[in-house]
Amino acid sequence: MKIYILVGTRPNFIKVTQFKKCASEFYPHLTISIIHTGQHYDEKMADIFFRQFNLTPDYFLNIAPGTANKQIAEIMSKLEDLCNVNGKPDVLLVPGDVNSTLAGAIFANKAGIKLGHIEAGLRSFDRTMPEEYNRILTDELSDIFFITEPSGMNHLLNEGKNKRNIHFVGNTMIDTMLAFEQEIQASEILSQYNLASGKFILMTMHRPATVDVKEEFEKLLELIELVTNKYKIVFPIHPRTIKNAKSFGLYQRIENNKNLICTEPLDYFAFQKLIKECAFIITDSGGIQEESTFRQKPCLTLRPNTERPVTIEIGSNTLLSFDIEKIKKHIQQIEDGSYKKGLIPELWDGKATQRILEVLSTL
Repeated sequence: MKIYILVGTRPNFIKVTQFKKCASEFYPHLTISIIHTGQHYDEKMADIFFRQFNLTPDYFLNIAPGTANKQIAEIMSKLEDLCNVNGKPDVLLVPGDVNSTLAGAIFANKAGIKLGHIEAGLRSFDRTMPEEYNRILTDELSDIFFITEPSGMNHLLNEGKNKRNIHFVGNTMIDTMLAFEQEIQASEILSQYNLASGKFILMTMHRPATVDVKEEFEKLLELIELVTNKYKIVFPIHPRTIKNAKSFGLYQRIENNKNLICTEPLDYFAFQKLIKECAFIITDSGGIQEESTFRQKPCLTLRPNTERPVTIEIGSNTLLSFDIEKIKKHIQQIEDGSYKKGLIPELWDGKATQRILEVLSTL
């Protein structure tokens, strides 16, 4: 059986690192090929991840930077060319909710290829997020659904999907964390920035609602200045965020804060070491909600919604509006030990990849 896996961004690279290894060990009749669209492609956003994971994609589509429409169209066209030369797969797997995911889903549907969606059924119910449309449309086109948490099952059944095609397999991001635990532990990121375990805060903030509007950016700086009165903050900062800070006339406040450590995008092992060793996390991101839940690390997610409710319902994640007083209250709970401990969700055990391949091996 021939299986193609389509990836395009850093979060999705992390979800597919164990497929080839697992297939060679347990399912030698499955041939896995990884296709990289190029949606994220530069030294910091792609190359370093592939090197760390010892993962070389079999095919590169090398799409050009451009609008979502142009990238999706180019991915579909180049996938068609690739299949014309190398043959169609029996199954195309698409992880996540990015433009590459949707492009792969539309292509598979039009080419008559069976489609499997990794992380199926996640919903934020926020139609202002392009990722929400990508999730919904990909699931509408999918034949096989691989879910990470119970909410995925509920959403897919409510949308009329056949239960026989829905498989609760766990979370392949956790497979990667556990497979590379030794390398994560060996990272020297703490000594590089003179950080003590449990004495610093990890922050990731990148959503347009926070960093593209001057008034919201000022609120972010107010929060940073509040927290850095007591802690160091490590903030891997997106180039767009720096650009906005300068255009808003706010960059000097970042530059002058001696307890704010702004880094470039970090390699996987370094970032995971920071999650493991920080006191708590402040974020508006998606995947870090799951990684912090697995580490049972307090995570304050400053968003109106989440597509990963299990991280709130049983995990160590809390969803908050960007209200300084509410955030202060939760930080106080973390400090005095009254913040929830959180549990690791069911099947987040490092074997999700194997469960997916087991399903595919029986098709």
